[in-house]
Parts: sequence; C-alpha cells; structure tokens
Amino acid sequence: MKDKILCVNKRWMVLLALFMLFISEGAAQRLSINKTTVDVGKTGFEVPVTATFELRNKSLKTMTIQKLETDCGCTTVDGPKTVGAGERFTISLTYDAKLLGHFTKQVAVYSNATPEPVYLKMKGVVLADLVDYSNRYPYDMNGLLSSTNNIEFDDVKKGETREVEINLLNNTEQNMTPNILHMPSWLHALAMPETLEPNRSGKIVLTLNSEEVHSYGLTQVSVYLAKRIGERISDETEIPVSVVLLPEAIAQGDGASTPQLHLSAEALSLDAHHKNGTIILTNNGNSALKVTSLQMFTGGIKVKLPKSELQPGESTKLRVSIVPSQIRKARSKPRILMITNDPKNSKVVITINVE
Repeated sequence: MKDKILCVNKRWMVLLALFMLFISEGAAQRLSINKTTVDVGKTGFEVPVTATFELRNKSLKTMTIQKLETDCGCTTVDGPKTVGAGERFTISLTYDAKLLGHFTKQVAVYSNATPEPVYLKMKGVVLADLVDYSNRYPYDMNGLLSSTNNIEFDDVKKGETREVEINLLNNTEQNMTPNILHMPSWLHALAMPETLEPNRSGKIVLTLNSEEVHSYGLTQVSVYLAKRIGERISDETEIPVSVVLLPEAIAQGDGASTPQLHLSAEALSLDAHHKNGTIILTNNGNSALKVTSLQMFTGGIKVKLPKSELQPGESTKLRVSIVPSQIRKARSKPRILMITNDPKNSKVVITINVE
C-alpha cells in the first residue's frame, strides 16, 4: 500500500513538473525578441552610445512592463509601460562611455509576459582616439556605417541606366561581407571590396535598369544593408529606394488642342494644429487634362482628388491631410507626385512642409 502511494506521488510530481515547464515555455513564447545582444561597435570616450532592441508581444492580452532594471548606474533605459496584444515595440539602452575599453551592459525586463526577467545586452568598445566619421558616414547600421539611408532615382526615362554609390565603413572588430537584401529585379548591387576588414572603407554600387520598372510614376521598395550573407533584416538596416519613371514624351500638337495644368500652390505648410490643406487644379488648356497617377513619397499623407479628368476651364480641389507623427519618421522629404498628360507638366511634385 505504501509503495502504491509513493508511486502515485511520484507521478503527480512528474505531471506537476511537466505542467510548470509547459507554463514556462508558453510564457516565453508570448514575448519574442529580434536580438537579445546588440554590438554597438566603437564609440569615443564620454560619447554615449545606444542599443535598440526590437520586441513583440505575441500574446492576445496587453503586456505590462513592471520594471526595467539596469546593471549599472552608467546606463539608462527607455521603453513603454504597456504594449497591446500583437504589437511590436523597442527598448533602448544607453551607455555613458565614461570608461575606456570593451564593455558589456545589460537591462533586465520584468513583465507579465514571462515568469522570469528577460535580459537584453549591449556590447562595444570605448576608444580614447576614436575618429569621428559622423559627417561622411552618418548612419550606423549594426556597426556598418553608411553614407545614406535613403536612395532616390529621379526623372528616369525608360531604357535609362542609373548608378548610385553607398559608401561604407566597417566599425567593428570583425570582417564583413556587405550585401543588399530583398533586391527587386530592376536593381543590381556590387560590393567593392567583397570583404571589408575592420576599420576599412568600401562601397556598394547600386545599378538601376529602368527597362525592368513596369509602371510609370513612383515605384518604391525597401532593401536592407547586411554585414554578411544570411543576416536577418531589421528596421535599422532598412534603405528605402524610390524611382520616378517619366512617361513617354507627349506630342504638343499645334497648341490649340493641348491641356494646361495650373496649380493654386506647389507646396503646403501643415502642422499638428492644421493637418489639412487644399490645392486647386485648373485646366487652362484646350483639351481634356488627365491626372494618370497620384502618389505619395512617404507615409503619413492622405489625398483625395474628386476628379482625375478636367475639361477646358474646369477645376477641382486636391485635398491633403497628414499624420505628423508618421511623417516625422520618414527618411525622405514629404511630397506628392502627380503624372498628367500636360506636355509641359507631365511630372508635378507638390511639397508638404511639416512644421
């Protein structure tokens, strides 16, 4: 009888252990982290450096972050208090760099998503004689410094080939093989040199083949600068690429049968208090004016054009509204692209100035 009781107790203990393991693993799955360790590379003495961690609340409930605890008074941390179900968020850890040499710092994240705290680490090195590359390479993409984080091919004609260079610097202690991920068919990338040693500079040449761009007007994609093949993409390595492909030249005729676009303004100044604006489009020509494309260079802009075809003497209102918080995150200047059949105004760009 006693043996039977011991056997039953052992079974309950095993079941309880399995249950606790199940609960623990289930909780861990509710919080996903892109990278738990971020290498920030080199920084100068007393030049603070920040690591940004990308996370996501994968549960169906709101996540509460109870505490963000750093391991040192030399670091500060910033993150949200609550995160909605399924939402992505970031936590930033900043080191004051007041000691020379290699460093590893961490923050413990206490939340209701995991039974134990989650640890996020940053590492790098503080140098006394660090060269300032901020003017030539202002964008740090995980230790690979870049001269740009946005590329625009403007006024491209069908059949034309364009090139642009991305200048790079390896700001880490390891060799890199820079490359571009998520390339569209109309772009080609060539890295020179293929292997970039520590503290060495190089470049990637992007070549545009406009024959492969199928739509006139604005075409936009995002490519990603990687330190090596197979690297995961992230927001901080994103490089938006835009192409404005001009339509074929329109015959102007004898002047008696051509449309003529007139705008009441070529720019709008909007802000958080004045989020809406209007531009009047008028056809001053002698034939129908057609707006064949109306596109935005950045997010955070909404437009409404009641009529895309105007007869001679006819007008319509282009209504523009903005979301300032989204526009401030954009890497290129907020603009609206309009393609028309007016021979002298086949491409029209309306600038949005956000104050």
